[in-house]
Amino acid sequence: MKYITLLAMTFATTPVLAQTSADSAAIRATALDYIEGYYEGNSERMERALHPSLAKRIVVVRGSEVLVQNMTAEQLINITRRGGGSSMPVSERRSDVQITALFGNAATVRVDAATWVDFLHVGKVDGRWVIINVLWEMRPES
Repeated sequence: MKYITLLAMTFATTPVLAQTSADSAAIRATALDYIEGYYEGNSERMERALHPSLAKRIVVVRGSEVLVQNMTAEQLINITRRGGGSSMPVSERRSDVQITALFGNAATVRVDAATWVDFLHVGKVDGRWVIINVLWEMRPES
């Protein structure tokens, strides 16, 4: 019993990697195209990272009202094309990427960005890892 518990604890704390190092590198590159493309105002990098059916969402609480705001791939690409986060000082930009789960052609990736955290669902579509869903949340102001 102790062996099973130890084994389970080992797997629970081991970083998640893709089936191959090439998959891990491609997932990471996709996440970096997304966040760095946004910071750079580089719509080509952003578009390369996104599946055309992307759904990006945030839950917003305003008093007693709870809203889910949505953004499409096209909207996010256009925001990036118009400058995205390029006005943010380089010293404030964060782009910490962590693959947190992987199964077959699906991965979950956490991106710790400047003032928010993105949780990406990334899928391998036609041999390419692309972002299909994003749920994000603002960091609390300190």
